[in-house]
Amino acid sequence: MREGIGRRRFVAAAALGAAGVAAGSASADAAEVTWRLTSSFPKSLDLLYGGAELFARQVGAITGGRFRIDVFPPGDIVPGLGALDAVGAGTVEACQTELDYYYGKDPAFALPTAFPFGMNAREQTAYALAGGLDATNALLADYGAIAYPAGNTGAQMGGFFRREIRSAGDLAGLKIRAGGLAGRVLQKLGAVPAQTPRGEIVAALGAGTLDAVTWVGPYDDARIDEGGKLQKVAPYYYYPGWWRGGSMVHVVFNKAKHDALKEEFKAALRTAALSTHAQVLASYDAANPGALKKLVIGGAELRAFPQDLLEAAYKASGEVYKEISDANPRFKSMLDAAIAFRADQYLWWQVSEYTFDNFMIRQRARG
Repeated sequence: MREGIGRRRFVAAAALGAAGVAAGSASADAAEVTWRLTSSFPKSLDLLYGGAELFARQVGAITGGRFRIDVFPPGDIVPGLGALDAVGAGTVEACQTELDYYYGKDPAFALPTAFPFGMNAREQTAYALAGGLDATNALLADYGAIAYPAGNTGAQMGGFFRREIRSAGDLAGLKIRAGGLAGRVLQKLGAVPAQTPRGEIVAALGAGTLDAVTWVGPYDDARIDEGGKLQKVAPYYYYPGWWRGGSMVHVVFNKAKHDALKEEFKAALRTAALSTHAQVLASYDAANPGALKKLVIGGAELRAFPQDLLEAAYKASGEVYKEISDANPRFKSMLDAAIAFRADQYLWWQVSEYTFDNFMIRQRARG
């Protein structure tokens, strides 16, 4: 799997290969501007961390090596969850992160990344480029930052569970690795949200101190499988990840330093970010089918969440949104705009995308 993904990873980047080599061979002295970018994602999440590297290469290629961005994994300069603070303070000029990591600062940070029963990846992109990014950057301005979309995992899985879930009531008392808005919704459904480091997930599931784990999707989930141990202790692999119909990644810049750039360099950042955005999502779309087959062959038992659970979660999500909105006008404003956009999108998808995809899925099932 790794070799295959390595060959096709970020396929569109090949078009910039020659320019990227030229930019990479330029000496540090040739750069007019040199920035440091810290990622919130470890190198082991290669499609996500690789997006930061691709973004930096493309900025260099577009500017002929005059704008250089050096990429660092979490921990080399600051911890992964300290990326936004480091950008705002000017410790680094840029970071690559998911904004919902900063939910604790303001729940509104969850909305540009993903929210339960929100939008799919294409709808998220459309919303951001149709004006949603302005609201995101108004929020980030309070932290001395500005951002562009730079990737998406697509719809995520519901995670691995130790036992089968037959109804919404089966969530009662389950310790589930989840946080932010998803954690609050699950808590309303009777579950107990837990924060467990990646390296402890399999052991915690095996010991029963954790009942379920949400991660990303098949490709990244397979990377924490530890030779099939995960599927032995938590064999039920649920879908859909209703809390993340798409999970958007951003590149975030120190606003003062961004605004001081010459216009062509600002344009290079935006162009490289949006190109990376498309390429990261394409990489996940290409990698996930094979990874899902591998997980199932290895023993994962695919299960759809019961309908009553989805309906209960949808209702609970609305209750959580009202509670937060009553205390947080910015959250309410951003959520209301996103939900209005979502409603129009699904009106259109019901006519176009869903109808087409549903037909094609049925044809595939018929062989």
